[in-house]
Amino acid sequence: MSRTIPLSVPVIKGNEWKYVKECLDTGWVSSVGGFVNRFEDLVASYAGCKYAIATTNGTSALHVGLVACGITSGDEVIVPSLTFIATANVVRYCNAEPVFMDCNQDTLCIDTDKLRGFLKNNTYTENNTTYNRETKRPVRAIIPVHLFGHPSDMDSLLELSREYNLIIIEDATESLGSLYRERQTGSFGRAGCFSFNGNKLITTGGGGMVVTDDEALAKNIRHLTTQARSDAVEYDHDAIGYNYRLTNIQAAMGVAQMEQIDEFIAVKRKNAELYRDLISGITEVELLWEIGPVQSNFWYITLKMPPDHRKKLMKHLMSAGIQVRPIWKPLHQLPVYKSSPAYNISNAGVAHDSCINLPCSINISEEDIRYVTDHIAGYFSSSGNSVGKV
Repeated sequence: MSRTIPLSVPVIKGNEWKYVKECLDTGWVSSVGGFVNRFEDLVASYAGCKYAIATTNGTSALHVGLVACGITSGDEVIVPSLTFIATANVVRYCNAEPVFMDCNQDTLCIDTDKLRGFLKNNTYTENNTTYNRETKRPVRAIIPVHLFGHPSDMDSLLELSREYNLIIIEDATESLGSLYRERQTGSFGRAGCFSFNGNKLITTGGGGMVVTDDEALAKNIRHLTTQARSDAVEYDHDAIGYNYRLTNIQAAMGVAQMEQIDEFIAVKRKNAELYRDLISGITEVELLWEIGPVQSNFWYITLKMPPDHRKKLMKHLMSAGIQVRPIWKPLHQLPVYKSSPAYNISNAGVAHDSCINLPCSINISEEDIRYVTDHIAGYFSSSGNSVGKV
């Protein structure tokens, strides 16, 4: 194989080595240290929130956010079916039940029209609490996911949350730096959660963050992430807590990465524009793009094609050294979640069958992007593959 183009790899080119060395030289390597505080302050300021609490990863951020917001056994939480499984798993961690919703066919984010239909037709309100008519369980929260960096329809979600008294906890793990009406994702709900996994816009190797404007909630989350220890000297614990704190070494990387975030987003958007221009001439496919008052960080580039060609195109591209991946299988189809409530889901399955993610590393070259799109064009121009406009 003459070349390999990875799907998404981190860029380490700023002060990462310097800051990590400072941790090693001073011995501040664990979950206490100045870089943790600096990283939290940087992310809070960037997201436009008052408080930020660093966590071990995006999943733990979502989990502790749900716990702190009072989600507990017997509750239901509305979750998109088209998302990474962690979004639903954290609901189960709380012994609550996910209620799966369909995606919008254009943005792949939660379909707010279908959500409105579910709440209108399938729930009732009693004592300011919304209940599922079928299960009789209280519906407490919504977790919108800003999929692949594209913001969800927050206007509609906020309206529905007010009407039905639902807590919004944003899964912004993929969307740091994305904007909805010029406001950062993660800042709309009672809490917002970010991820700093190795394939995210910025990385700490692992790591996550919860942001909020609610001081009491922030204090509770911080308390829970440190094993709910209530005394600085004695080992007194007043709740079931978690070992969810980020290390100072990881936070040092995060500080260095945050110093470059605007540059990273500019490059991501420039690369997305180039992909879009080059793919526009291939009639059989289209690139998912921004819709509404949004600005995406284009964490992942998503290509849509006729379903019969998804697996074959993936095989063609991977044989040329181009790493691509399918998008997630709808969660309501997985055996572990087949018993969970799901409402009128159709678009999510179509999206899974017709979409793939293309290489989108921040340091991908123009030559590599042209190589990818040339191979997409080559596949559809070969005998038997041309199918017309998608």
